[in-house]
Amino acid sequence: MQINQNKLKQRLILLSFVASIVLTGLKFFAYYITSSNAILSDALESIINVIASGFAFYSIYLSAQPKDRNHPYGHGKVEFFSAGVEGALIIIAALFIVYEAVQKLMYPAPIENLARGSLFILFTILVNTAIGYKLLVEGKRTNSLALVADGRHLMTDSISSVVLILSVGLIMLTGYVWIDSVASILFGGFLAYNGFQITSRSVAGLMDAVDDVLLEKVVQTLRDNKKPDWIDVHNLRAQQYGSDLHIDCHLTLPYYWELQKVHETIHNFENILKSSHTGETEVFVHADPCLYQCCYFCRIENCPVRAHDFVQDIAWDAAKLVKNEKLYTEAKINIQE
Repeated sequence: MQINQNKLKQRLILLSFVASIVLTGLKFFAYYITSSNAILSDALESIINVIASGFAFYSIYLSAQPKDRNHPYGHGKVEFFSAGVEGALIIIAALFIVYEAVQKLMYPAPIENLARGSLFILFTILVNTAIGYKLLVEGKRTNSLALVADGRHLMTDSISSVVLILSVGLIMLTGYVWIDSVASILFGGFLAYNGFQITSRSVAGLMDAVDDVLLEKVVQTLRDNKKPDWIDVHNLRAQQYGSDLHIDCHLTLPYYWELQKVHETIHNFENILKSSHTGETEVFVHADPCLYQCCYFCRIENCPVRAHDFVQDIAWDAAKLVKNEKLYTEAKINIQE
């Protein structure tokens, strides 16, 4: 399944790369016949699409490579780097677009053949929207930041092109050429904002920032499949690198169990976590022995060493499970209350 996912991601990003080249050519042709600064801005931004899609294709190819001696955690983080490069290129394009728009606002030039040029832009909107939506859907399904970033870029390009069509229509209705440059400035600001969002998410991934949505998904899996033998889970950490998911935690088990039983329980624990994720999942579990304080919330029946009666369950949530301490402190507080 993992191999098929990687091939699908590569085919999608290759489609995006080829489409970006064709659509960029159409936009420059539209600029050639119209001399519209807004159309030129859209065409220049599409060059970024080509570069970004090419880099994203390489990053997805690299992220699919197996672990090796130099990369024991795999190559999935390259997708964060790819998204960061794409975001940075978008911001650079936005700054250039705003600069060119200000220049045209100060020194206006005639605009021609707007209707013909708009037809080419309309075609690019349809293609970009279709491919961008597909990339977003598959990127979220496969947890690929590179696909999501490229899909969002294409969708942003479509939105900007819609704004462009509207500004061209206003120019044709009113005859005010300055609308062309104002539309470009607004487009540049919108583009810079999206580029900043993509870059911020990329930096967060490279810095191993907590993904609250991912963490909650892991905690929900543990809640839904909780076994009486799982006395306590703490020091939980989860990180997504491309399609690869890495989870590590401490699992509290009865201290009197034999090593074989501990091994089997941990193995089942890992398999439950792996089954909840479609990509490659690596789980590291550190086994902790129970303490007498754990008896208050331990549900193991007929325990030969029980020191206290069971009192209550402790609700598992992300805030509790990420702490590097057993949950008996939480139980003690609740019991005292």
